[in-house]
Amino acid sequence: MRIFTAMLAALAVAGGLNVVDHTAHAHGWRDGDRGPRPAAEAPLVIGHRGASGYLPEHTLESYALAIELGADFIEPDLVSTKDGHLIARHEPNITHTTDVASRPEFASRRRSGWLVDGAAESGFFASDFTLAEIKTLRARQPFAERPQQFNGKFEIPTFDEVVRLAQRKGRELGRTVGVYPETKHPTYHRALGLPLEEKLLQVLTRHGWNYREAPVFIQSFEQGNLVALNKMTRVRLVQLIDANDVRPDGSLDFTAPYDRPYDWTASGRPELLARTFAYLTTDEGLKEVRRYADGIGPWKRYIVSTAATSPPGTAPGEAALKTLPPSDLIQRAHKAGLLVHAYTFRNEAARLAGSYAGNPVNEVLQFFALGLDGVFTDFPDTAVAARVLHRLSSDPAYAECLTREERRGCER
Repeated sequence: MRIFTAMLAALAVAGGLNVVDHTAHAHGWRDGDRGPRPAAEAPLVIGHRGASGYLPEHTLESYALAIELGADFIEPDLVSTKDGHLIARHEPNITHTTDVASRPEFASRRRSGWLVDGAAESGFFASDFTLAEIKTLRARQPFAERPQQFNGKFEIPTFDEVVRLAQRKGRELGRTVGVYPETKHPTYHRALGLPLEEKLLQVLTRHGWNYREAPVFIQSFEQGNLVALNKMTRVRLVQLIDANDVRPDGSLDFTAPYDRPYDWTASGRPELLARTFAYLTTDEGLKEVRRYADGIGPWKRYIVSTAATSPPGTAPGEAALKTLPPSDLIQRAHKAGLLVHAYTFRNEAARLAGSYAGNPVNEVLQFFALGLDGVFTDFPDTAVAARVLHRLSSDPAYAECLTREERRGCER
């Protein structure tokens, strides 16, 4: 199946499938801007940390591969250096995604019990390094079962470099490639005197992408910084919605620090401390999100949860689980005028519920059929293939577009 999906993705990139430029129609809307929610477009493929299933995450090489495989957007997580530069790393703790632990010149920078959103961590943290020092480090693949031969080969990019790459690759390929930055731990960074929001918008402005129709979404698990960004920019905003885990019966677990947006916890306000992330998926919560954002980015288990098989299977990880009937979150979010981009879709058997019979395309197809507007995926080629198959299923006339010589009119 991997070969099949790669072939479809290659055809799409080459123009053989004449896939629509989805970012050109990646609609966002907010009260007072565009009125009713527009008609649904083909779902977006968002390269989660790039093509992180294949190359070390958050590197220019990983982002470039995601684009070559057909991703519409690339997703850089943003943390700050000591001197205020935004770099692409999944977390402030860079111990497992770089070679810093093997660099004797930085041994004294190791911290123990450092608090990130109230949770104690040990290791090396981006805010203790200047950009010049970060640039001496090299990226590592944090998932042991993924290719390790590229460890130590690629630099840590700045957000500025990521945007430049997206724009350059878009010109080369003749299609728009967007960026989907996440502000990581905004409350944490602001407490360090290293706020993310202003620097992020400065980069977008410098590259001409700080406007409403720009191919940009800004996402965050916190609410307060999205509310602030709503007053600072017209770029589209997305509220991420997390949980800690799934219980054996399929219900979601909200153990800290994945219980609620950390700014709610830090506020100490009783009405916010009484909520979990799940509040944001209620009708009341969706209406609240609609006042400052254009979409939600829920963990996929809010849409299709899983439960332990009975009797328990012997398969590893999620392969031992079965999917449960889908929720109505997508439909209710759409009714509220919100996009829905779900995370994270991965190919490995241990990260794929057994109901999908070991085929990751089956999972993406299910979510597309449910009306999802976009997927965050470590394997963009899989999602691109699923999108083609979804269109073939929902639009029988599209089959002719794949085979006829003249493809005009097939883009929509």
